[in-house]
Amino acid sequence: MLIRTPAPHEPLPSEITPRRVYLNRRTALAGLGLVAASPLALSQAAPGGGKLPKLPGARSAVPGAMVMEKVTSYADATSYNNFYEFGTDKADPAQHAHTLKTRPWTVSIEGECAKPGRFDIEALLKLAPMEERVYRLRCVEGWSMVIPWEGYSLAELLKKAEPTSKAKYVEFTTLADKAQMPGVRSGVLDWPYVEGLRIDEAMHPLALLSFGMYGEVLPNQNGAPLRLVLPWKYGFKSAKSIVKIRFVEKEPMSSWTKAAQQEYGFYSNVNPNVSHPRWSQATERRIGEDGLFAKKRPTLMFNGYEAQVGQLYAGMDLKKFY
Repeated sequence: MLIRTPAPHEPLPSEITPRRVYLNRRTALAGLGLVAASPLALSQAAPGGGKLPKLPGARSAVPGAMVMEKVTSYADATSYNNFYEFGTDKADPAQHAHTLKTRPWTVSIEGECAKPGRFDIEALLKLAPMEERVYRLRCVEGWSMVIPWEGYSLAELLKKAEPTSKAKYVEFTTLADKAQMPGVRSGVLDWPYVEGLRIDEAMHPLALLSFGMYGEVLPNQNGAPLRLVLPWKYGFKSAKSIVKIRFVEKEPMSSWTKAAQQEYGFYSNVNPNVSHPRWSQATERRIGEDGLFAKKRPTLMFNGYEAQVGQLYAGMDLKKFY
């Protein structure tokens, strides 16, 4: 019997494209390692690309905000991305996102709040002191990275809008412009991309409104000019290129939940005990730790942030509310 060993460049089973994306691929194409170190040393070990404006931030004092692990290289973090507005392959965003125009840019704040309004990106950059945070990021497909981000807690912006007692959830809408984003011409998802959080999740100090990474402004392929980073949830919850934030009373329908509710629940907390219908979530592959004999890492509950966020879900059945 011939046993075939996958070539190094071939995708791993844990990186299988979601079923709906696979089924829509023809349409889409037609339409178009653990290391102990100081946080300072970690961020210096993986500098930015040097081609984008600097965006320094003071090291964050938020509990859990500075992961003591080896930082993923800038080259890997900016060339291996999920950003379906620019294509469904991991290399597509880096190849196509140069068409995205990040100036001018505004974000509207709407819904159940006393002070709705519109914020220019320059005003948002000055809204609160910029911080550096080194977060794990875990993808639902089974891979992970460790990235130094620049930004501030999302709560800093949300509080400015003064949400009312009816605001139980926060909905985020991202840019969907066919002229700038070739992937939006496809039927992969029902555009624009929409995500949502319970308001206490959105107000948690670890929920980051990010404007940069590796000491520079965000590259287009990583969600410029601003995005969410929710380190205890699977990566698709961290909406990119946000243009609207809306306070709502009822749970919003997230794009991936709408596409495949049985596979992508509203909460999408990292949970090794709840498998995706087509693969296990018990282990993960850290990008940069490649090779035939590279061992996978065990997936941590809430991606290792259980001490900080576990109380948000006290009493909930996390297999039902996946």
